[in-house]
Amino acid sequence: MQDWLEGRVAVITGASAGIGEAIARDFARRGGRLVINARRENRLNEIAQDLGPDRVAVVAGDAGDDGTIERLFSTARERFDEEPDLIVVNAGRGLNGSVTTSDTAEWEEMIRVNLLGAAKLMRAAAHHLLADIENSGVSWQQEARDIVVLGSTVGRHVSPFSSMYGSTKFAVNSLAEALRREIGPKGVRVSLIEPGFVRSEFQGVAGYAEDWFAEVVDRIGPVLTPEDCAEIISFIVSRPPAVHLSDALIRPTRQDYP
Repeated sequence: MQDWLEGRVAVITGASAGIGEAIARDFARRGGRLVINARRENRLNEIAQDLGPDRVAVVAGDAGDDGTIERLFSTARERFDEEPDLIVVNAGRGLNGSVTTSDTAEWEEMIRVNLLGAAKLMRAAAHHLLADIENSGVSWQQEARDIVVLGSTVGRHVSPFSSMYGSTKFAVNSLAEALRREIGPKGVRVSLIEPGFVRSEFQGVAGYAEDWFAEVVDRIGPVLTPEDCAEIISFIVSRPPAVHLSDALIRPTRQDYP
C-alpha cells in the first residue's frame, strides 16, 4: 500500500521540541524531506544533524514574521528543488491562568504568536498550495497537499485554568475549519489536531506549577507523549489524496476534562 507521506517536502514550525520535534522525526523516518523552524537555531541544527542534513533544512526565526514565512517556502525550493506540499502550523506558546488570574503583560505576545502568527502561515500556505495545484499540472488526486494546524482540547472545551490561552486556540480551531471549507473543495486538505494533556516543555514555558502538573498526571495519567500526537498526524497526511481525516481530538484515556 502506498504511503502518501514518503518523498514529500514538509514545512514544520515550532520544531525544536515537543510535538513539533516529534513530527519532524516521524516524518523523516517515513521518508519525508523537511524544512524545520523555531527560534532556537542551535537546537534545530542538532535535530537536522541527527535526522540527516541532506534531508533536513533549518530556518530559524519567529514563525509569525512575514520574512521568516517567506524563507520557509524559498528554502524548500532551493534545498530540495521542489515546492513544499505539507505545512504544519505548530509554533505557539501557552499561558497559565484565566481572565482574572493570568499575567496581562503576556497577553499580546501570546495572541501575536498563537493567533496572528498561525493565521499568517495558514494564509501563506493556502495561497502557495493552491498556486501549486494550478501551475504544476498535477491533479490534486495524484499528489496530496496538506495544511496541519495544531489546536487544543481547550480550544473546544472551555477551561477555567487556562482560559486566555484557550481563547487563542478557539480562534485557531475556527480558522482551521473555515479554511478547510474554503480550500478543501479545491484539493487542499486542512486538518485540525486537538491534543489534550501532553508531557513536554509546554508546561514549564506556560508557567504551570510543577506540583499542579504532577497532580494532574497522578489523576489522569499516563498523559500523552509528543510521539503519540506525531503518529496520528503522520497517519492523517499519509492517506490517499481523496481521503481526509479533518479533525482529530486526542486525549489520554483517563482525561475526563477538558
